[in-house]
Amino acid sequence: MPFLVFCLLLLLTVGAWFAWRWWQTARRDAQREVPFPEAWRALLERNVHLYRKLPPPLREQLHSHINVFLHSKTFHGCAGFEMSDEVRVVIAAQACMLLLNRDTDYFPGFSSILVYPGSFVARAVAHDGPIAGVAEDVRAGESWQRGPVVLSWDDVVLGAQHEHGAYNVVIHEFAHKLDEENSSVDGVPWLEDASQYRTWADVLGQEYEALRAQRGSQVLDRYGASSPAEFFAVATETFFERPHALAEQHGALYEVLKRYYKVDPCTWPG
Repeated sequence: MPFLVFCLLLLLTVGAWFAWRWWQTARRDAQREVPFPEAWRALLERNVHLYRKLPPPLREQLHSHINVFLHSKTFHGCAGFEMSDEVRVVIAAQACMLLLNRDTDYFPGFSSILVYPGSFVARAVAHDGPIAGVAEDVRAGESWQRGPVVLSWDDVVLGAQHEHGAYNVVIHEFAHKLDEENSSVDGVPWLEDASQYRTWADVLGQEYEALRAQRGSQVLDRYGASSPAEFFAVATETFFERPHALAEQHGALYEVLKRYYKVDPCTWPG
């Protein structure tokens, strides 16, 4: 290919990419400005306890994020489950808690959210030496790398309404989506600058190893000891759902997550 033709094609490709990004940004700006329905506000007040705790400026920011999120993702009911505005808005609100005060591309790399009425069976290949078989696991949620998020509606409601535990399946699975934005699901998402990575590795690494060694955490779920990726997701759940307990028992971990998420749930009213 002649060099000039190559340069022209490259220029056209780069120009098309910038045009697409400009169009996407303009579209999202317009979506953020769409008035948030009063019926949705009432729905969130009634069903999402974290929403009731948000300061008013963060509530308004969350409304804008929900508007964009609902235009970015497609919801599908599975096993006869009927989709509704309530389902879509309750899920979107909890997912977008992770985006407050942060530059965001709204969980890129996937577009589908699959919702079952209750827990669902996931099948995976299990190996025992040279022998492979299919194992079945009952789950409340899962996140496929570069694929959909799958959720149990019963568990979504449990996490949204229950104020006294650290369980939130939506926050957990969308933390995995943040984790995979740098192409690997390893418990280390994109961080703002290089200086953060050392602190992240030190603090989360020590806390992860402590949980694996069963050295006692009264607030972090033991499931977080499964892998660094699961530790990040569990820690994120706890950061939003039980911030005071996490700050008291794991102060350094709380501070690292507070810097990453750019919110301080310990200061939220309610």
